[in-house]
Amino acid sequence: MTSDQLHLAKDKDLIASFEAMKQAAQDARQTAIQTNTSIVIFVNGKLVHKGADELRLEQSLLAGI
Repeated sequence: MTSDQLHLAKDKDLIASFEAMKQAAQDARQTAIQTNTSIVIFVNGKLVHKGADELRLEQSLLAGI
């Protein structure tokens, strides 16, 4: 099921799971920044390591700083 199809789900927990996963990803990014470590994510089917500096830069760009 894609995020676009979630509105069709009958289970309210399934509907809420997408927002929970987005929040967990944001929490992981914030923890990596605070501890000066990296996270590993999938981008186009490949593992990518993102360091704290790169995450800080992304965060500042998203905030419009």
